[in-house]
Amino acid sequence: MRTIWSIACCAGVAAAFPFVVRQEGIKNAHILQRQQSGGYQPGGPANCPFNPNHEFPVPVTDEFPYNGAKGGLPGEGVGGYLVPAAGDTAHQFIAPTDQDIRGPCPGLNAAANHGFLARDGITNYTELIDAMQNMYNMGYDLANFLATVSIIVADGDIVTKKVSIGCDATTRTSINPLLTGSEPGLDGHNKFEGDASLTRDDYFLGKGDNFNFNGTLFGMMSDTTGGTFDLNGLGEYRYQRYVQSRQENPNFYFGPLGTFQYGAASFVYELMPSGSDNYVPTLENTASFFGAQQQSDGTWTHVPDRIPENWTNRVTPYSLLDVTAQILEMYLKHPVGFGGNVNGAFVGLDFPPYIQGGNILAATPADFACLLYQLVTGQIPSSLNGVITPSVEALQFALTAIGGAAFTNLGCPIPLTK
Repeated sequence: MRTIWSIACCAGVAAAFPFVVRQEGIKNAHILQRQQSGGYQPGGPANCPFNPNHEFPVPVTDEFPYNGAKGGLPGEGVGGYLVPAAGDTAHQFIAPTDQDIRGPCPGLNAAANHGFLARDGITNYTELIDAMQNMYNMGYDLANFLATVSIIVADGDIVTKKVSIGCDATTRTSINPLLTGSEPGLDGHNKFEGDASLTRDDYFLGKGDNFNFNGTLFGMMSDTTGGTFDLNGLGEYRYQRYVQSRQENPNFYFGPLGTFQYGAASFVYELMPSGSDNYVPTLENTASFFGAQQQSDGTWTHVPDRIPENWTNRVTPYSLLDVTAQILEMYLKHPVGFGGNVNGAFVGLDFPPYIQGGNILAATPADFACLLYQLVTGQIPSSLNGVITPSVEALQFALTAIGGAAFTNLGCPIPLTK
């Protein structure tokens, strides 16, 4: 039991479970912050769009097989095909209405706008796994991991396996809101979403709006990368955003979950480029996925996120070990500290054995895979806190209910639970 909680030092756990900060091995836990909007705040339930006509996404068919991923199972793992396929009207672009939820992740927004996810923005574990494989040719292991992260870390519901891709839609995702409490969806701060985002404001700097597109930030990203969004350019831009947020945001927090941001940045040059452009991450393709439209004065405004015209996805699956390798390579170009601002000073976190004094010690892709596994397995869903005492058994229940047998320590050298 002590092992589980000694690795639970990440944003969300401490505030959701105050007893965690008292556990052995958790240092500087006073800077851990979990924020989620309530009431009429941005991203809160009172401001969350509601579409009464929830329609499930159209699955793959013999006529339009894509990757063959269906029912949350592995697809063929072979890409290089046109998305959406010619004649596939079910997956053509339709702009969201004011009743549809969209959030901080351009890749999921685009998937919903093309009907690979439910167009109202309320999705579930199976839909996420299928969409990421069929649309992007994401590896089954990575698709499964991210779907589980979306539900466990972002506070979806482990019974219904539903999650909002944006704001707090608890009444539509929860099995019983009185038992589970709020389920903030992907907008929940310091969970799936965090400070120093590529194109979204920090939660506190944006006065609770951490999910809407910021054209100034997209312009900075474009300028920094020279319009070619490769590893070197995005590594530089990730560093710039970290420095900017740390300087400007008195409540800045960059915890172990910040490693996800490096993985998300890699999607820009690994998942978004098109075969029609020889898989070069161009400004045109990137802007389309992010919903960025440049005006005559050079500024960028937002239009609905969409798949570019004549877009063919990557040929080989993008696996979990692939993304951890990119996380490591991008991070090591400009190593930064893990921790947060407290009373005007930055305080580093300890997350043994991978982070010490705010400095990361993980040295291989397998180390990062194990770190990501621990971040997920350390995050007992907040919904469980209302009905049971968090325990190893609760953790196993959550992982079995959502991820099945897919979570077997990933890159970890020894079992973390029995």
